Amino acid sequence: MISPPATNPKFLPTAADLGVVAVGFSGGQCKPGVDAAPSALIDAGLLNQLSADLGFTLHHDDTVHSYATLLPASDPDYRSMKNPLAVSAVTKRLSEQVYEHASQGRCVLTLGGDHSVAIGSIAGVAKAVRERLAGRELAVIWVDAHADINTPETSSSGNIHGMPVAFLSGLVRSDRADIFGWLQPDQLISLKKLVYIGLRDVDPGEKKILREHGIRAFSMHDIDKYGIGKVMEMALGHIGADTPIHLSFDVDALDPLIAPSTGTPVRGGLTLREGDFICECVHETGSLVGLDLVEVNPSLGEDHVGARETIRAGCSIVRCALGESLL
Repeated sequence: MISPPATNPKFLPTAADLGVVAVGFSGGQCKPGVDAAPSALIDAGLLNQLSADLGFTLHHDDTVHSYATLLPASDPDYRSMKNPLAVSAVTKRLSEQVYEHASQGRCVLTLGGDHSVAIGSIAGVAKAVRERLAGRELAVIWVDAHADINTPETSSSGNIHGMPVAFLSGLVRSDRADIFGWLQPDQLISLKKLVYIGLRDVDPGEKKILREHGIRAFSMHDIDKYGIGKVMEMALGHIGADTPIHLSFDVDALDPLIAPSTGTPVRGGLTLREGDFICECVHETGSLVGLDLVEVNPSLGEDHVGARETIRAGCSIVRCALGESLL
């Protein structure tokens, strides 16, 4: 039996309630299989672990949402973005589902799916935080090998899973309601409250955006130089103790030797202990109000062992963020 979380939440009425939204969506990128991740994580026992071992009361509709009824018959490129209508429609609906949980004072776990789903999860949490906490902003810790802050104009692939931060921060705006024009100011985040951890594959256009906006970003170089403990101290110090945190964790932040079953693996990543430590540190702040786990793709990898290990790593990341401790 694992000890339940002992940290008292600063921005939630109770630590016991956890909203869960399972998002079987892969339209933000081009490799099939990532839509199967929520089912694989649940089949591996993740939700049972959260309830039985960590003591959470789960609020989940027992559904992995494919959003099939929202997907258009035709979805032509727009501003070089692939599947723009589908990704916009799905993330809009997801934002409503997440908001429903977050507005009731629950921490919300979103199981993706590719990282485009964070447009919906973070938008929903940000809106609820502003309403519940008198306009308070939401901080985001983005753990990823990639910055995902491309604009449609800087992206070489057109895949929207490489653009969510640009939309969430208002760097990219759309006047089409059906292509992210639904995002309102109360659903956006401030670049001053954004921190990256684990970067090691950043596009030239993204590097320019990071520099021009002074965004706090810790690459693998920084982790090698300072150690993960110091990096977390600096990251949390930048955010401050008075700000709710949404942790968005892409499993490709981990080294592919540990988590090979993901769509865009990059060598030289975090160890599992470093990934778990990031999550433990965020939990210890008492400021966590939202959590994403994305980009697990059980269909990728050289064998079933790779998929199994990636799923196990993903489950560990979630458990640590929600309060599992080694002692």
